Amino acid sequence: MPELPDISAYLTALETRILGQPIQRVRLAGVFLLRTVQPPITSIEGKVARELRRIGKRIAIGVDGDLWLVLHLMIAGRLHWRPAGAKLGGRQNLAAFDFPSGSLVLTEAGTKRRASLHVLEGEEGLRSIDPGGIEIFAADLNSFRAALTTENRTLKRALTDPRLLSGIGNAYSDEILHAAQLSPIALTHKLASQEWERLFAATRRTLQFWTDQLVEQAKIAFPEHVTAFREGMAVHGRFGKPCPRCGEKIQRIRYADNETNYCARCQTGGRLLADRSLSRLLRSDWPRTLDELEMLKAPRTALRNTPPTPAAGSE
Repeated sequence: MPELPDISAYLTALETRILGQPIQRVRLAGVFLLRTVQPPITSIEGKVARELRRIGKRIAIGVDGDLWLVLHLMIAGRLHWRPAGAKLGGRQNLAAFDFPSGSLVLTEAGTKRRASLHVLEGEEGLRSIDPGGIEIFAADLNSFRAALTTENRTLKRALTDPRLLSGIGNAYSDEILHAAQLSPIALTHKLASQEWERLFAATRRTLQFWTDQLVEQAKIAFPEHVTAFREGMAVHGRFGKPCPRCGEKIQRIRYADNETNYCARCQTGGRLLADRSLSRLLRSDWPRTLDELEMLKAPRTALRNTPPTPAAGSE
């Protein structure tokens, strides 16, 4: 799912392409995308785009008349800048927003249709779809800690809850926790003051770094290949690869459609976190530490290196 740095890159790319231009036409490939009835989608057509905003992980385009076109890309939705009047052929093309200089096309990979489009009126309309999480660059340490401790939750869950923090998802939460050298399952009510300081600094530093990188790229070319797995990430999407800090192999916890990536050496004191599916299968055989994991691997290595026993009578 595109997160704060990715949405910031989209906004940068759109700023020079659509602001000051009228939305000539909105074309929808199916009615399931549009989640509002009033104001009607046709009320946007002919109006000039005046403002761009990020609302959590949503992109909001403000037009004349205090109307807002709000796109939520969800997991597989992506934006593309194509020549004016680009056709909407194929299953992945969901909508096109035609401007004089080109067409902004929304696509969604896969068969599940989760992306959404809202047409809203005024600030009250925007507030109705805002989950309410605080903005990390407008927060201080105290407000950050207060937001994440409203409930006693794991750090992974707290960082990715849009009601607590705005714009953070699965990918960048992995990077933040690795930078802070904190376990994804550490509980918010049990963090020490020093750990809160590390987490706050790592959150701001990680998001600023990737926002700067992606925004600079978006100034050169439209971000056509937004992905959660980026070259240069420390742990996210790097299962089995060496940790850039200590060299230990990156581990993971898999659940539903997501996975959490972490370094056991740097973040959990060498303890392996239970993967629900595998630990349920292995039960007491599930390795608890990196040393136990290596011991499990050792017999297999020894077997591979042991020459086969000669068959009876072969000498």
